[in-house]
Amino acid sequence: MSKIYRVHTISLGCPKNRVDTEAVLGGLPFATTPAESPDAADLVVINTCSFIAPAVEESVAAILEASEAIRELTPRPVLAVLGCLPSRFGQDLRDGLPEVDIWGLPSELDLIPGRLAAALGAEPAAPTGRLASTPPSYAYLKIAEGCDHACRYCTIPSIRGGLVSRPMDSLVAESRRLLEKGASEIVVVAQDVTAYGRDLGQKDGLKHLLDALLPLAGLKWLRLLYLYPSGMTDSLLAYLAGAGRPFVPYFDIPFQHVHPDMLAAMGRPKAAAAEVIVERVRRHFPQAALRSTFIVGLPGEKKEHFETLLNFVNETKLHHVGVFPYHAEAGTPAAAMPGQVRRDVKARRVDAIMTAQREISADILEGYVGTDMEVLVDSVHPEWPGLHVGRTWFQAPEIDGVTYVSGPGVAPGAMVTATIEDSKDYDLVSLT
Repeated sequence: MSKIYRVHTISLGCPKNRVDTEAVLGGLPFATTPAESPDAADLVVINTCSFIAPAVEESVAAILEASEAIRELTPRPVLAVLGCLPSRFGQDLRDGLPEVDIWGLPSELDLIPGRLAAALGAEPAAPTGRLASTPPSYAYLKIAEGCDHACRYCTIPSIRGGLVSRPMDSLVAESRRLLEKGASEIVVVAQDVTAYGRDLGQKDGLKHLLDALLPLAGLKWLRLLYLYPSGMTDSLLAYLAGAGRPFVPYFDIPFQHVHPDMLAAMGRPKAAAAEVIVERVRRHFPQAALRSTFIVGLPGEKKEHFETLLNFVNETKLHHVGVFPYHAEAGTPAAAMPGQVRRDVKARRVDAIMTAQREISADILEGYVGTDMEVLVDSVHPEWPGLHVGRTWFQAPEIDGVTYVSGPGVAPGAMVTATIEDSKDYDLVSLT
């Protein structure tokens, strides 16, 4: 009987990274079982993020913590570090962390399982295919790698390269397998999903892909992350409005800023003003849930630039908002720009937007109290017996608030109709 190898996995960063981790684990040509800690494993796999400085720090800390945990073990587990960190920092990183046994770049996903097998001396066995690590209710579908945009603050193109769309037939086959395993929601992810197919010469690549995905058996919700402002055309919105279920009218549009001076400084792709795009979405989808992210403190951001952004948040009343202070990332054009903003000023600006958004979110959620809504149940609450954690259609997994739900028929993976009994700043409470 072949040995079953214990694998401890740490996947950091965005959902796209999680999909890569799942692909590597599912491609391992030997039998595996999860290990709860590095010192209980035969193999430790850390998939890293290095988008901004805090992500780099988190990734390095995870590597050092894992290496310390296994340092004196005999036999010592194999330590593999994958993803954006080695892609960004290359040989300097490898020289600084000699305790890492295997390195893997995002472009080497197909090669990594074989390297891990060789390092372990494992007897070959058939790979299982992508090993989903999400709750039974949903799964991510990464439709493209890289990005062709040239935002001046962003490290993604230098780390992940330009846009490479995955073949449609492989995406449909993967989605079908995920649904057959029990997922009810497919969350489509890419750096810019509206760009899907452009590198293949396709004008309406996303529409063609959705034509193939939306009819799949078992699909109850389909969510799109992330929709660049430049891709939010009337044509796309009219198509989505005509598509109907299982598409959910949840629009994650990373505006990053709204003042034209700052958008120009950021090097953002040419697009209509944020106010125009929001109006366009709401014209096609009056009940749409909108989410956006913003960067404050880019070099040159003045008080009036920030106040324009804060006014936009207060007036537009988006369902969800994320705000990040600008980090000067080495190698990006923005890092060399004059007018760097002080850290304390950036912190105050983040706090001002999130304080405003907390009240907006609370008001929006209060409006759902007393209504019946579909809730997709993700998991059992870790502390309260009988209570489960789920989501409504306007709550994306891992990034938005949740809906607590209890009652008959509630179980992980189930979609139930529940009455919204109470609301918090970001969460809902419901009963079936």
